[in-house]
Amino acid sequence: MASSNDGDKKSISAYGAARSTVQPEKPLSPEEIRKIDAYFQASLYLCLGMLYLRDNPLLREPLKPEHIKARILGHWGSDAGQSFTWIHANRLIKKYGLDVLYISGPGHGAPGILSQSYLEGVYTEVYPDKTQDEDGMRGFFKQFSFPGGIGSHATPETPGSIHEGGELGYSISHAFGTVFDHPDLITVAVVGDGEAETGPLATSWHSTKFLNPVTDGAVLPVLHLNGYKINNPTILARISHEELTSLFCGYGWTPYFVEGSDRPSMHEAMAATIEHCILEIKKIQQQARAAKKAFRPRWPMIILRTPKGWTAPKDVDGHKLEGFWRAHQVPITNVATNPSHLKLLDSWMRSYKPEELFDKNGRLISELRALAPEGNARISANPVGNGGILRKPLDMPDFRQYTFPEIEAGVTTAGSMTNMAKFMRDVIAMNGTSFRLFGPDETESNKLGEVYKASKKVWLGEYFDEDQDGGNLATEGRVMEMLSEHTVEGWMEGYVLSGRHGVLNSYEPFIHIIDSMVNQHCKWLEKCLEVEWRAKVASLNILLTATVWRQDHNGFTHQDPGFLDVVANKSPEVVRIYLPPDGNCLLSVMDHCLRSVNYVNVIVADKQEHIQFLGPEDAIQHCTKGAGIWDWASNDQGCETDIVFASCGDVATHEALAAAALIREYLPFLAVRFVNVVDLFRLISESQHPHGMSDREWKSLFTVDKPIIFNFHSYPWLVHRMTYKRPGQHNLHVRGYREKGNIDTPFELAIRNQTDRYSLAIEAIDRIPSLGNTASSVREKFIRLRLSASSAAYENGIDPEHIRNWRWPFPIRE
Repeated sequence: MASSNDGDKKSISAYGAARSTVQPEKPLSPEEIRKIDAYFQASLYLCLGMLYLRDNPLLREPLKPEHIKARILGHWGSDAGQSFTWIHANRLIKKYGLDVLYISGPGHGAPGILSQSYLEGVYTEVYPDKTQDEDGMRGFFKQFSFPGGIGSHATPETPGSIHEGGELGYSISHAFGTVFDHPDLITVAVVGDGEAETGPLATSWHSTKFLNPVTDGAVLPVLHLNGYKINNPTILARISHEELTSLFCGYGWTPYFVEGSDRPSMHEAMAATIEHCILEIKKIQQQARAAKKAFRPRWPMIILRTPKGWTAPKDVDGHKLEGFWRAHQVPITNVATNPSHLKLLDSWMRSYKPEELFDKNGRLISELRALAPEGNARISANPVGNGGILRKPLDMPDFRQYTFPEIEAGVTTAGSMTNMAKFMRDVIAMNGTSFRLFGPDETESNKLGEVYKASKKVWLGEYFDEDQDGGNLATEGRVMEMLSEHTVEGWMEGYVLSGRHGVLNSYEPFIHIIDSMVNQHCKWLEKCLEVEWRAKVASLNILLTATVWRQDHNGFTHQDPGFLDVVANKSPEVVRIYLPPDGNCLLSVMDHCLRSVNYVNVIVADKQEHIQFLGPEDAIQHCTKGAGIWDWASNDQGCETDIVFASCGDVATHEALAAAALIREYLPFLAVRFVNVVDLFRLISESQHPHGMSDREWKSLFTVDKPIIFNFHSYPWLVHRMTYKRPGQHNLHVRGYREKGNIDTPFELAIRNQTDRYSLAIEAIDRIPSLGNTASSVREKFIRLRLSASSAAYENGIDPEHIRNWRWPFPIRE
């Protein structure tokens, strides 16, 4: 192995007697070591059984091809290190009465976790058919990575799991999310060394700067360096102790090393080290809680170095196995067709001495069962791992108290987001230990600064004098800000999955950073619906603002509303998208989302001042319907309509209303209908989504034979996709963002994408067959007005006054 420093070679070896930062002073007796290692062997035996066997679970006869699964799927590489860590956490749970959750970060490391749940008896309690006997073990083995069974991650079917580990990079942020406001909880987060190479994981180490030792629990990371990913070395496993120590001290941690492969000495070293770390955590918390003053310590962490696939055969067919990338996935292949491989597997599994670990019926022997904690103290039975059990509804103020009571539709202007912040302020004030507001450094920018009157931003870093003037920093805040969308999203997911509530606010253009995280959370929620023992958790609420249509100074790079497409692809059982057109609708939507469970709610609302459209009761009714005709903006009452203007989104609604007004002003003989959509999934057929409308409802709103000019906040093809096969679909003409932008004024950006009032009005004229050529002069006028507005923007750097201060020009019908 090449190295720039020969001294590094020895320091990064995973083999030999244990080497540790904390020198063991015989924390374990020889008898304790024997029992712990036997428990470890039982776990590893189960891990192998899950990978390979569908029969003969206790090896009562030599392995035969018919005992082997037809398809051998799963991963072995991190199982030993994860089981090893879990077992040593168990010892301290019993010794100190700890409350411990376990996060499995390495990808596909589920066997190590599932084996522990089975040995603790929790798996049998949750799945009574997986009994603690030979038949139950047979079923337990067969179901793993098997059709109709369970996946190779710590999926929702896994007791005690809130984190699959398959999508790498979020174990630490999820772990911190669980311990915020859980002062007695210690979450042991095992981080794979491949996972540690990801950007999200790198930023999440900074989470200690937001952890309050007075009111929060603690995270004990175990960075598991086993050397390899699928078939490449891992970076952190190939650097020296000095570099690793410097790296993690720089992050603000105190790292403790445990390294080696000799099992008895490794048990001693791990027992001493993890106990030292737990006592350090308790000391920090006691100091902070006695003084009732938060401070930022260097929290302890463990760097555990073991061979990849620890305890596997050293080599197979002359190729290195244990300690090399070949142990990452299925360690011995072709066992059903290669007799020598089958014999090797048989020998390997027997090396764990299952006949000494399990009684004649297949149950773990009593002296080993006694090593596990009892009841909910068992890690896989911890209620935090099924956070819906702990969830309590928020104490909610009446959102009606925050509405704009007197609205002149289409005339009154106000800041929807600024006003909603008052509601959010009081939600925070009334839920001091169960609600947090998350965001990437944008709460003030997003016009939510009112919340600071209830609670400031969590900050455990250094304070400067100038922070007193608008810094809004505090050790006990409820607002969580870090300029890493990955980390704040991970915090919120962990917080919600462990039984609490939250909202993430973010600029719309950069929410794509967490696309894959939201994907995985949606999949988690959907799978939980199939797992009957999983209690429902609070919804994941994502509030998007600084929207595409108001990025005139940031330009093209900040113009992307495509997150809605990502969310719309997810299961209709778990996703909702709302685009409230004004402030009262925004309040109604937020109240609904904060009360909901088991959804990902996406709310899109611009932060700038806008025209308001609906009074409180009208807004509530409109949001309840999800889509409806705005009678005050229509003039087709009692007659056949000629044209339907429709909108979804606040800016899109403003321009669509202005277009409807132009048609009514210049072509007053036309009957115009205005429809607004606030719940995007109302557009889908009722057969495809719970919020979808029937074709009969569709016809009543949009007609079947009249042109529909639909102005949409996001990409127009999303509406076309959602309305596929609707009656009269060919009459639907959607305008939305078309990837055209620059340093534009708001109206110029709308013109570029044909969502401005003049383009919409021209489209309407072109789509009404009865007009023939009679409206040509009006059409030309709209073209001239559009050109004039564009020229004025280029000349003055601001939209014309009649554009900026447009108001609905017609009397409102009572």
